[in-house]
Amino acid sequence: MRVVAVKRYGDPQVLEVREMPDPQVNSGEVLIRVKAVGVNFADLMQRMGIYPGVFKPPFVPGFEVAGVVEKVGDGGRSGDGDTFRPGDAVCAITQYNAYAQWVAVPARQVYRLPAGMPFEDGAALPVNYLTAYHAMFAMGNLQSGDRILIHGAAGGVGIAAVQLARAKGLEIYGTGGPTKQEYLRKIGVDHAIDYEKNDFVEVVRKFSPDGIEMVMDAIGGKSFANSYKCLGPTGRLVVYGLSAAAGPDGKKSAARGLSAILQTPRFNPLKLMADNIAVIGISLGKMPTRAALMRREMEEVFKLYEGGKIKPVIGKSFPLADAVSAHKYIHARKNIGKVILNVK
Repeated sequence: MRVVAVKRYGDPQVLEVREMPDPQVNSGEVLIRVKAVGVNFADLMQRMGIYPGVFKPPFVPGFEVAGVVEKVGDGGRSGDGDTFRPGDAVCAITQYNAYAQWVAVPARQVYRLPAGMPFEDGAALPVNYLTAYHAMFAMGNLQSGDRILIHGAAGGVGIAAVQLARAKGLEIYGTGGPTKQEYLRKIGVDHAIDYEKNDFVEVVRKFSPDGIEMVMDAIGGKSFANSYKCLGPTGRLVVYGLSAAAGPDGKKSAARGLSAILQTPRFNPLKLMADNIAVIGISLGKMPTRAALMRREMEEVFKLYEGGKIKPVIGKSFPLADAVSAHKYIHARKNIGKVILNVK
């Protein structure tokens, strides 16, 4: 089969097309013929060698796919006991190995797509929408009328969070570059913040002097400290990335990474207690052991999709063989919505 592999840590040019043996389906697994791959910022960090627990090269990156079930191993049942069958349209969380024509995935991490859902939408849902849903409603317990600040609100997780926030009746603050302000207002962000011109802490405190209930921050470094300043009592700071460590050229920079780490605040438990604030870390990579919880959350996401409350925004699609361009596109902060790799 054809894959795109990371031959060594580095900039997008280290991605290369290779031929590898087709994967074998083991007991409890489902073999999927991949139709679309969701590209996430975590993939870029894997490629640069700065993602926690990243494999040594060469390896095939990527976390999510959508496609068609080709073969089911013994015991290949979904978390609700349903048996997958060849021909089923599914999406899956893969934990590496997504940039490929075929992928074998534990059945507990495979989800049958609603009827009629395009594969591109299916590949855009698992990582972005589960990350946002789990942060906002499982860990964060947000309620109608609560206020949330979403950094990178025009990105994949950002748009997912905005759509989920609108469906729940939240008041939404969202940051983005100057070219994305109109778009943020269009999709329902109540307070669009141009991070190049405005101090987001000042904007939040202007409209919510008592502080807000949640900030979703995948930037890291000093942004974590400033996001904390936006919160009031019972506030939750959700951290799920460290994009400050990655430059626009896509190259690994020890200086940039060290700077981001040094600027990351140390949260004192006594201060958290005194402020009545929670800091929540989110990583889907740790969630497969909570397969039943993930399935319940994914079912809720599917219901919202079928009800017209949410829909992935596909910013741009690339062929699998042009994964280099897809990574460059995200590094340049050009994407509005999800970037997809189409597989033939």
